[in-house]
Amino acid sequence: MSQASTAGAEPEFALTNFRVRVLLVDDQLLVVEAVRRMLADQADIEFHFVTDPATAVDCAKRLQPTVILQDLVMPGWDGFDLIQRYRACLQLEHVPVIVLSSREEAASKAHGFAVGANDYLVKLPDRLELLARVRYHSSAHISRLQRDEAFRFLRESQKHLAEANIELQKLAALDSLTGIANRRRFDEMLHSEWQRGQRERRPLSLLLCDIDCFKMYNDTFGHLAGDLCLKKAAAVMTACLKRPADLAARYGGEEFALVLPDTDAAGARTVAEECLRALAELNIENPQASHRIVTMSIGVATLVPAAGKSPAELVEGADRALYAAKDGGRNRATSAVAQAVQTNTGSGSSNTP
Repeated sequence: MSQASTAGAEPEFALTNFRVRVLLVDDQLLVVEAVRRMLADQADIEFHFVTDPATAVDCAKRLQPTVILQDLVMPGWDGFDLIQRYRACLQLEHVPVIVLSSREEAASKAHGFAVGANDYLVKLPDRLELLARVRYHSSAHISRLQRDEAFRFLRESQKHLAEANIELQKLAALDSLTGIANRRRFDEMLHSEWQRGQRERRPLSLLLCDIDCFKMYNDTFGHLAGDLCLKKAAAVMTACLKRPADLAARYGGEEFALVLPDTDAAGARTVAEECLRALAELNIENPQASHRIVTMSIGVATLVPAAGKSPAELVEGADRALYAAKDGGRNRATSAVAQAVQTNTGSGSSNTP
């Protein structure tokens, strides 16, 4: 492939510089030699020939000529039939065919054009005329090839661009530290699930989760350990979600949010308690905290979206419940409409460090 450069930089794509490639199909060696001599001093033209018409189609498929010079009368073969065979072949259907024939009848010419020939010359033609027609038809065919090549490149580029955009959208929706959804994705999903819940009159639950005494953990073990702790907490919450529609997101700092579409208050509490147990089972040491391990507090809120209400009410309810869980001793889940409930991890406490 030949590529042009601009200001010393190689472009990402350049059209193939196709050469003029002539395939002569004629059983007479005298004609073959005569045509060869006409084209011999043309450096930009490749010349190939076939004397056995039975091999013409296969040879043309292999060579991919830019023009075929086709004899009409050959032993056991009809040149018109060969032209039709070219046109029936996907690889050759657009290759220009110039008929070379000793017949000069109008009917023969008309039939040639009818079966797919592009031009008609009585052999042997004048050298200048032959060169002009070979170059004319080859140029048109090469332009078609380059256009198709450019379209293929454009389609591939568009496909890659679409794929890249999808990946960028995914990355834009992810928290870079934990790998779960970020605040932007949380806001988008809460809004869309609120609308869906309003249409279908189904409950929507929200869990706001906060790592207890996280500053103490950071002060004790450093920020790298703190980052790892957040990653583990995110993994725990993600593992506790059982349905594809559920979403775990980093809400901010050491706060996380779980959006649970089509989930009532009892189902939301079940998820919350499972998150508490799973995090406690990791037994991540936090010696400065009252529970001596990393725990979290969870605020649970459930609403059936309706006209006159907004997602902000669900967030406010979960936020109030989260503060109640903190005030109630941490390491527990509290519902927006119920008292704080201690988990069965054995680490619940009424004291707030």
